[in-house]
Amino acid sequence: MRLQKLIIGLLLALAVLTVDLTASPPGAAASTDPATAPADLAARAPAYRGRAFDTCIAPSVDTMRRWRSSQYGAVGVYYAGRGRACKRQPHLNRSWTRAVNRLGWRVLPVYVGSQSPCVVAKNKKGVRIGRHPWSQGKREARDAVRSAKSVGFRTRSPLYLDMEAYSYRKQACARTTLSFVRGWDREVRRLGYVPGFYSSADSGVRHMEQARRAGVRDLPAVMWFARWRTRPHLYREPSLSANAWSPGRRIHQYAGNVTERHGGRTLVIDRNLMHAPVARVG
Repeated sequence: MRLQKLIIGLLLALAVLTVDLTASPPGAAASTDPATAPADLAARAPAYRGRAFDTCIAPSVDTMRRWRSSQYGAVGVYYAGRGRACKRQPHLNRSWTRAVNRLGWRVLPVYVGSQSPCVVAKNKKGVRIGRHPWSQGKREARDAVRSAKSVGFRTRSPLYLDMEAYSYRKQACARTTLSFVRGWDREVRRLGYVPGFYSSADSGVRHMEQARRAGVRDLPAVMWFARWRTRPHLYREPSLSANAWSPGRRIHQYAGNVTERHGGRTLVIDRNLMHAPVARVG
Protein backbone atom coordinates (compact mmCIF):
# COMPACT_ATOMS: atom_id res chain seq x y z
CA MET A 1 0.00 0.00 0.00
CA ARG A 2 2.85 2.40 0.84
CA LEU A 3 4.49 1.67 -2.52
CA GLN A 4 1.18 2.28 -4.29
CA LYS A 5 0.79 5.67 -2.57
CA LEU A 6 4.35 6.61 -3.51
CA ILE A 7 3.72 5.78 -7.17
CA ILE A 8 0.49 7.82 -7.17
CA GLY A 9 2.31 10.77 -5.61
CA LEU A 10 5.05 10.63 -8.25
CA LEU A 11 2.47 10.52 -11.04
CA LEU A 12 0.69 13.59 -9.62
CA ALA A 13 3.96 15.52 -9.42
CA LEU A 14 4.78 14.53 -13.01
CA ALA A 15 1.37 15.78 -14.15
CA VAL A 16 1.97 19.20 -12.59
CA LEU A 17 5.43 19.39 -14.14
CA THR A 18 3.88 18.62 -17.52
CA VAL A 19 1.48 21.52 -16.95
CA ASP A 20 4.45 23.79 -16.25
CA LEU A 21 6.42 22.77 -19.32
CA THR A 22 3.53 23.58 -21.62
CA ALA A 23 2.17 26.58 -19.76
CA SER A 24 4.43 29.28 -21.18
CA PRO A 25 5.75 29.91 -24.68
CA PRO A 26 9.25 28.79 -25.71
CA GLY A 27 11.94 31.06 -24.34
CA ALA A 28 9.97 32.21 -21.30
CA ALA A 29 12.65 32.30 -18.62
CA ALA A 30 12.05 31.12 -15.07
CA SER A 31 12.00 33.62 -12.23
CA THR A 32 12.52 33.17 -8.49
CA ASP A 33 9.87 31.35 -6.50
CA PRO A 34 7.55 34.12 -5.21
CA ALA A 35 5.89 31.84 -2.69
CA THR A 36 9.02 31.48 -0.57
CA ALA A 37 11.50 34.19 -1.65
CA PRO A 38 11.54 37.06 0.89
CA ALA A 39 13.19 39.76 -1.24
CA ASP A 40 10.61 40.30 -3.98
CA LEU A 41 8.11 43.14 -4.43
CA ALA A 42 5.71 41.63 -1.89
CA ALA A 43 8.31 41.99 0.85
CA ARG A 44 8.64 45.71 0.05
CA ALA A 45 4.91 46.41 -0.15
CA PRO A 46 3.04 47.83 2.86
CA ALA A 47 1.33 45.06 4.84
CA TYR A 48 -1.62 44.92 7.19
CA ARG A 49 -2.46 42.33 9.82
CA GLY A 50 -6.05 42.16 11.01
CA ARG A 51 -9.64 41.85 9.79
CA ALA A 52 -10.85 42.86 6.34
CA PHE A 53 -14.12 42.78 4.46
CA ASP A 54 -14.93 42.80 0.78
CA THR A 55 -18.21 43.70 -0.86
CA CYS A 56 -19.44 43.70 -4.45
CA ILE A 57 -19.86 47.49 -4.78
CA ALA A 58 -17.39 49.80 -3.07
CA PRO A 59 -19.38 51.63 -0.36
CA SER A 60 -19.67 55.41 -0.28
CA VAL A 61 -17.10 57.42 1.65
CA ASP A 62 -19.76 58.23 4.24
CA THR A 63 -20.48 54.53 4.78
CA MET A 64 -16.77 53.82 5.05
CA ARG A 65 -16.50 56.58 7.66
CA ARG A 66 -19.32 55.04 9.69
CA TRP A 67 -17.80 51.57 9.42
CA ARG A 68 -14.64 52.73 11.16
CA SER A 69 -16.44 51.66 14.32
CA SER A 70 -16.29 48.02 13.14
CA GLN A 71 -13.59 45.41 13.75
CA TYR A 72 -12.35 45.80 10.18
CA GLY A 73 -9.31 47.77 9.10
CA ALA A 74 -9.12 46.86 5.41
CA VAL A 75 -11.57 46.66 2.52
CA GLY A 76 -11.45 44.64 -0.69
CA VAL A 77 -12.72 46.44 -3.80
CA TYR A 78 -13.50 44.93 -7.20
CA TYR A 79 -11.87 47.66 -9.21
CA ALA A 80 -11.65 46.13 -12.71
CA GLY A 81 -11.88 43.05 -14.94
CA ARG A 82 -14.38 41.68 -17.43
CA GLY A 83 -15.55 38.98 -15.00
CA ARG A 84 -16.80 41.34 -12.28
CA ALA A 85 -20.33 40.69 -11.02
CA CYS A 86 -20.70 44.39 -10.13
CA LYS A 87 -19.25 46.28 -13.07
CA ARG A 88 -20.95 49.53 -12.10
CA GLN A 89 -18.97 51.13 -9.26
CA PRO A 90 -20.52 54.56 -8.67
CA HIS A 91 -18.16 55.52 -5.84
CA LEU A 92 -14.86 53.94 -6.86
CA ASN A 93 -12.40 56.46 -8.29
CA ARG A 94 -9.17 58.18 -7.30
CA SER A 95 -10.98 60.58 -4.95
CA TRP A 96 -12.68 57.67 -3.15
CA THR A 97 -9.40 55.80 -2.76
CA ARG A 98 -7.65 58.82 -1.26
CA ALA A 99 -10.60 59.63 1.00
CA VAL A 100 -10.86 56.15 2.54
CA ASN A 101 -7.09 56.03 2.90
CA ARG A 102 -7.21 59.27 4.90
CA LEU A 103 -9.88 57.67 7.10
CA GLY A 104 -7.37 54.96 7.98
CA TRP A 105 -8.61 52.17 5.73
CA ARG A 106 -6.24 49.83 3.94
CA VAL A 107 -7.38 48.72 0.50
CA LEU A 108 -7.18 45.35 -1.27
CA PRO A 109 -7.54 45.80 -5.06
CA VAL A 110 -9.31 42.80 -6.66
CA TYR A 111 -9.22 42.18 -10.41
CA VAL A 112 -11.83 39.74 -11.77
CA GLY A 113 -10.58 38.84 -15.22
CA SER A 114 -11.16 35.85 -17.46
CA GLN A 115 -12.06 32.65 -15.66
CA SER A 116 -10.89 29.06 -15.94
CA PRO A 117 -12.36 27.05 -18.85
CA CYS A 118 -13.75 24.63 -16.24
CA VAL A 119 -15.11 27.29 -13.89
CA VAL A 120 -17.90 25.95 -11.70
CA ALA A 121 -20.11 29.05 -11.42
CA LYS A 122 -22.58 29.31 -14.30
CA ASN A 123 -22.49 33.11 -14.29
CA LYS A 124 -18.74 33.03 -15.08
CA LYS A 125 -18.86 30.67 -18.06
CA GLY A 126 -19.27 33.58 -20.47
CA VAL A 127 -15.85 35.02 -19.56
CA ARG A 128 -13.65 31.95 -19.84
CA ILE A 129 -9.98 32.00 -20.88
CA GLY A 130 -9.46 31.61 -24.63
CA ARG A 131 -7.05 29.67 -26.84
CA HIS A 132 -3.94 31.69 -26.03
CA PRO A 133 -3.88 31.80 -22.22
CA TRP A 134 -0.32 33.09 -21.74
CA SER A 135 -0.72 36.13 -24.00
CA GLN A 136 -4.26 36.70 -22.73
CA GLY A 137 -3.00 36.68 -19.16
CA LYS A 138 -0.35 39.27 -20.02
CA ARG A 139 -2.88 41.42 -21.86
CA GLU A 140 -5.29 41.38 -18.93
CA ALA A 141 -2.41 42.15 -16.58
CA ARG A 142 -1.76 45.35 -18.50
CA ASP A 143 -5.44 46.21 -18.17
CA ALA A 144 -5.24 45.48 -14.44
CA VAL A 145 -2.30 47.86 -14.02
CA ARG A 146 -3.83 50.63 -16.14
CA SER A 147 -7.07 50.41 -14.17
CA ALA A 148 -5.18 50.33 -10.87
CA LYS A 149 -3.34 53.53 -11.73
CA SER A 150 -6.59 55.22 -12.75
CA VAL A 151 -8.10 54.74 -9.28
CA GLY A 152 -4.95 55.69 -7.39
CA PHE A 153 -3.17 52.40 -6.64
CA ARG A 154 0.56 53.05 -6.98
CA THR A 155 3.39 50.70 -7.95
CA ARG A 156 4.31 48.06 -5.37
CA SER A 157 0.61 47.68 -4.60
CA PRO A 158 -0.84 44.15 -4.69
CA LEU A 159 -3.37 43.34 -7.39
CA TYR A 160 -5.40 40.26 -6.48
CA LEU A 161 -6.51 38.11 -9.43
CA ASP A 162 -9.92 36.58 -8.63
CA MET A 163 -10.17 33.08 -10.13
CA GLU A 164 -13.41 31.46 -9.02
CA ALA A 165 -13.60 27.74 -8.18
CA TYR A 166 -12.76 25.41 -11.07
CA SER A 167 -12.23 21.69 -11.73
CA TYR A 168 -8.45 21.75 -11.50
CA ARG A 169 -8.13 17.95 -11.79
CA LYS A 170 -8.99 18.21 -15.50
CA GLN A 171 -5.51 18.37 -17.01
CA ALA A 172 -6.22 20.43 -20.12
CA CYS A 173 -8.20 22.95 -18.10
CA ALA A 174 -5.53 23.10 -15.39
CA ARG A 175 -2.84 23.68 -18.01
CA THR A 176 -4.76 26.54 -19.60
CA THR A 177 -5.62 28.15 -16.26
CA LEU A 178 -2.06 27.94 -14.95
CA SER A 179 -0.66 29.43 -18.15
CA PHE A 180 -3.06 32.38 -17.88
CA VAL A 181 -2.24 32.95 -14.20
CA ARG A 182 1.50 32.78 -14.82
CA GLY A 183 1.33 35.17 -17.76
CA TRP A 184 -0.73 37.58 -15.67
CA ASP A 185 1.68 37.29 -12.73
CA ARG A 186 4.77 37.87 -14.81
CA GLU A 187 3.39 40.96 -16.53
CA VAL A 188 2.04 42.46 -13.30
CA ARG A 189 5.49 42.03 -11.76
CA ARG A 190 7.22 43.52 -14.79
CA LEU A 191 5.02 46.60 -14.46
CA GLY A 192 5.98 47.07 -10.81
CA TYR A 193 2.97 45.64 -8.98
CA VAL A 194 2.56 42.59 -6.73
CA PRO A 195 0.51 39.71 -8.19
CA GLY A 196 -1.89 38.17 -5.68
CA PHE A 197 -4.33 35.31 -6.22
CA TYR A 198 -7.81 34.65 -4.84
CA SER A 199 -9.61 31.33 -5.22
CA SER A 200 -11.31 28.49 -3.40
CA ALA A 201 -8.96 26.66 -1.05
CA ASP A 202 -10.00 23.32 -2.53
CA SER A 203 -9.55 24.28 -6.19
CA GLY A 204 -7.40 27.18 -7.38
CA VAL A 205 -5.36 27.47 -4.20
CA ARG A 206 -4.64 23.75 -4.10
CA HIS A 207 -3.70 23.90 -7.79
CA MET A 208 -1.19 26.71 -7.15
CA GLU A 209 0.30 24.79 -4.23
CA GLN A 210 0.77 21.69 -6.37
CA ALA A 211 2.46 23.82 -9.01
CA ARG A 212 4.74 25.38 -6.38
CA ARG A 213 5.77 21.96 -5.09
CA ALA A 214 6.58 20.90 -8.64
CA GLY A 215 8.92 23.88 -9.07
CA VAL A 216 6.71 26.00 -11.33
CA ARG A 217 7.75 29.67 -11.54
CA ASP A 218 5.82 32.89 -12.08
CA LEU A 219 3.30 31.99 -9.40
CA PRO A 220 1.37 34.53 -7.29
CA ALA A 221 3.26 36.34 -4.54
CA VAL A 222 0.28 36.46 -2.16
CA MET A 223 -2.42 33.83 -1.55
CA TRP A 224 -6.02 34.70 -0.66
CA PHE A 225 -7.90 31.47 0.04
CA ALA A 226 -11.62 31.04 0.54
CA ARG A 227 -12.67 28.44 3.08
CA TRP A 228 -16.01 29.31 4.63
CA ARG A 229 -17.80 28.06 7.74
CA THR A 230 -14.62 27.66 9.73
CA ARG A 231 -12.68 29.64 12.30
CA PRO A 232 -10.40 32.26 10.76
CA HIS A 233 -6.76 31.23 10.49
CA LEU A 234 -3.78 32.02 8.31
CA TYR A 235 -1.27 29.21 8.71
CA ARG A 236 -3.38 26.09 9.29
CA GLU A 237 -4.87 25.85 5.81
CA PRO A 238 -4.63 22.16 4.74
CA SER A 239 -4.24 23.01 1.04
CA LEU A 240 -1.02 24.97 1.69
CA SER A 241 2.36 23.98 3.07
CA ALA A 242 3.29 25.84 6.24
CA ASN A 243 6.29 27.58 4.63
CA ALA A 244 4.49 28.60 1.44
CA TRP A 245 3.27 32.18 1.08
CA SER A 246 4.62 32.94 4.51
CA PRO A 247 5.01 35.14 6.43
CA GLY A 248 2.82 38.09 5.60
CA ARG A 249 1.45 36.72 2.32
CA ARG A 250 -1.90 35.18 3.23
CA ILE A 251 -5.56 36.14 3.49
CA HIS A 252 -8.27 33.78 4.70
CA GLN A 253 -11.82 34.50 3.56
CA TYR A 254 -13.70 32.58 6.23
CA ALA A 255 -17.32 33.68 5.68
CA GLY A 256 -19.30 34.98 2.74
CA ASN A 257 -22.52 36.83 1.96
CA VAL A 258 -23.15 37.87 5.55
CA THR A 259 -25.01 41.00 6.60
CA GLU A 260 -23.45 43.42 9.07
CA ARG A 261 -24.49 46.83 10.35
CA HIS A 262 -22.12 49.43 11.75
CA GLY A 263 -22.66 53.13 12.34
CA GLY A 264 -26.22 52.84 11.08
CA ARG A 265 -25.19 51.44 7.68
CA THR A 266 -25.81 47.85 6.51
CA LEU A 267 -23.67 45.95 4.00
CA VAL A 268 -23.54 42.40 2.65
CA ILE A 269 -19.91 41.36 2.93
CA ASP A 270 -17.35 38.57 2.97
CA ARG A 271 -15.19 38.33 6.09
CA ASN A 272 -11.42 37.93 5.98
CA LEU A 273 -8.44 37.57 8.28
CA MET A 274 -5.23 38.79 6.73
CA HIS A 275 -1.52 39.37 7.05
CA ALA A 276 -0.69 40.55 3.57
CA PRO A 277 0.22 43.50 1.34
CA VAL A 278 -2.24 46.34 0.84
CA ALA A 279 -2.41 49.11 -1.75
CA ARG A 280 -0.14 52.12 -1.83
CA VAL A 281 -2.50 55.02 -2.43
CA GLY A 282 -1.56 58.22 -4.17
